[in-house]
Amino acid sequence: MQIDVSTKNMAFLECFSSETRVKMIELLSEEPLNIKQLSQRLDISSAIVTKHVQKLEQAGILRAENVTGIRGTQKICYLQMDQAVLQFRAKKAHELPTTSIAIPVGQYAAYDVQPTCGLASASQLIGVLDDPRYFADPQHVQAGILWFGSGYVEYRIPNFLHSNQRLRSLEISFEICSEAPGFNENWPSDISFSLNDKPVGMWTCPGDFGKQRGVLTPEWWGAGNTQHGLLKIITVNSQGSFLDGTPLSSFTTEDLAMSFSQDIRFRIASPATADNPGGVTLFGKAFGNYAQDIVVTMYAEK
Repeated sequence: MQIDVSTKNMAFLECFSSETRVKMIELLSEEPLNIKQLSQRLDISSAIVTKHVQKLEQAGILRAENVTGIRGTQKICYLQMDQAVLQFRAKKAHELPTTSIAIPVGQYAAYDVQPTCGLASASQLIGVLDDPRYFADPQHVQAGILWFGSGYVEYRIPNFLHSNQRLRSLEISFEICSEAPGFNENWPSDISFSLNDKPVGMWTCPGDFGKQRGVLTPEWWGAGNTQHGLLKIITVNSQGSFLDGTPLSSFTTEDLAMSFSQDIRFRIASPATADNPGGVTLFGKAFGNYAQDIVVTMYAEK
């Protein structure tokens, strides 16, 4: 998630002015905790913990749920946000997006995958688990989550720029993690990205996350399955390619060599020959922690 450093986002930025709130985030990054547990570990009263929780919840950093147990109802706190990128330089008028579209994760145009693999819509599995043939099932466009042990999926990004416009910057954001049988939070995967068959870069995902239930996870989805990923943002401009603002490669918009009305082919792959062949899981707006599909934003020169 990208956060502009401005007075509009003071509710978020103020969360980090308190050492106690930062310690709470550190604790919740390890496991969900109730108010009493946070109070004991921080050595402060439950009333003060509740106030800090409310502030973090309002900022979208954590979520709190009332859960009924043997000893009555307790409020369980979960870390909701995995990361945030601070944007210090305000976007100028000419930097506003020219076009932005959302591509469902199931709307891939090409694939070549190997088990463990599968797809599911918001309400049910699509086809049979670990059978790559079902990636060709017509219902694949309804998928809200998909996963594969090795291989790739490729999406066609429509180009709606006018003939007199030149691409200045391309941003692609998506929720992603590794793919382990069941889940394994220590399961690194070397995931590569390419545009129009040209390599953009590789990123090593640390694991397949399943300890904490995803914010958007449907009720029917089992607790022993992958629950959420990490929100990643690929940016390609005249300076190179970046992942969450960190340099990824020297690939630029010039290298993309996009012409008028030409689609962009975006491939996400987990090569079986990689040092860490840990697979890929992609989340749509009905799964994981982020209510979005693959969001593509283009900025054009004015």
